Parts: sequence; structure tokens; C-alpha cells
Amino acid sequence: MSNPLNTITVDGVTYNAEAYAATQKATEKSNELGKDAFLQLLVTQLQYQDPLDPQDNGEFISQMAQFTSLEQMTNVASGLDKLSKVVTNIDTSVLVGQLSGMIGKGVDWIESVESADEEGNPVSTTESFSGTITGVTVSEGLTRVVAVDSEGVTHHVDIGNIAHLYAPDGTEEEITAETALDNDIAEA
Repeated sequence: MSNPLNTITVDGVTYNAEAYAATQKATEKSNELGKDAFLQLLVTQLQYQDPLDPQDNGEFISQMAQFTSLEQMTNVASGLDKLSKVVTNIDTSVLVGQLSGMIGKGVDWIESVESADEEGNPVSTTESFSGTITGVTVSEGLTRVVAVDSEGVTHHVDIGNIAHLYAPDGTEEEITAETALDNDIAEA
């Protein structure tokens, strides 16, 4: 049974940690062309070379150096890819934590609405909305706040569309995203 302690989130998708690790290990094994494969190729090459005109030792050393260099570059690229995924997951986690501090605050946001005019040409307009932040969601790699407007309709608002944040009771002065974050840090 999955619980938060035995799951892993990668690129916004949550997996069972053991199953994910097994899948990753199998993928790594299938993509390996290691030193053993190189040595097998080298032995095969030696078996089938012309005994009257053998290959130069320097050429073997050169091939080994090229193989080692390629193997190291592949390892570095793989490590950077893994590091990139870890950093992305950390960034998402930090952002969700920061946005969670905004739950209960009033919010104004703008959404683009696509429509067509009488002739069928696309027309883009913007609409302003107001509501209260009730949660934070991550889907398809995008982090959004969940806001409920005055009519009770739930919206998933892109962070870039937020225009203003307000105190929950609406009586305090306007809170910008920067001051909300600063206040959350100061309270911690």
C-alpha cells in the first residue's frame, strides 16, 4: 500500500518508490555498453586480424582511450540528467510550500478567453476574476493555485496570471506576492 513515505514524485507524477527504483535499474542495465563489451570486441578483432599484417599496438591503445572518453562523457551526461530532475522536483516542492502559505488569502487574477468574431476570426480577450485561494495543485508539471470565486466556481489559476493578493478578511492593506512570501518566512 502506498503512503507518502514510500512514494517518489518525478516530473509531477507520483510512483511507488520500490517499483520506480526497479524500473530505473532495468533501464540503466539495458542501456549499458560497458568495458566487457569493448573487451569482447577487442578479442574478436584480434582473432580475425591478418597474422601477416597485425594491427599496431598504438591503434589498440587509441581505441581504448576513445572508448574510455566516450564512457566518461556518457556517465557525465547521465549524471547531469538525474541532477536536473532532482533540481526540478526540489523547485516544485519549494514552490508548493510557498504557495501553501497563501491559502485563505483573497486573490485577483486575469484569464485569457479565446473566442471568434462574426466572421470566425479568433479573438482573444481578458477577464478579471476575484476569489479566495483554497489550495495548490501540481498537474502536468505546472503548479497552480486553486481559487473559488464569489459564485462558488473553482478555478485553477496559473501563478503568472495572479494580479493581487489580499489579507483573508480584506481589511488589511493589499498583500503582493513578494510581501506574502516575506510574511510567511518571518512567521516560520
